[in-house]
Amino acid sequence: MTQLTLEMPDDVLAALHQSPKEFAREMRIAAAVKWYELGRLSQGRAAEIASLTRAAFLDALARYRVSPYQYSAEEVAEELRDAD
Repeated sequence: MTQLTLEMPDDVLAALHQSPKEFAREMRIAAAVKWYELGRLSQGRAAEIASLTRAAFLDALARYRVSPYQYSAEEVAEELRDAD
């Protein structure tokens, strides 16, 4: 596993009321949610990066107000037209 080091001003963690461990965990989840939202990751891979179960990742998507569906409105409309 690759380990990354990130430098942050001390007051950032204090302002967020988080320990370095809590901050790192939330950063992993936020990154995985965003990459999923952008269509760069599947739900399964994003959950793995976030160190969450698939169900917990779906909860994280809801907390960040990100749809669990990776379909555009046009794709949904096309699917519905094809269903007829």
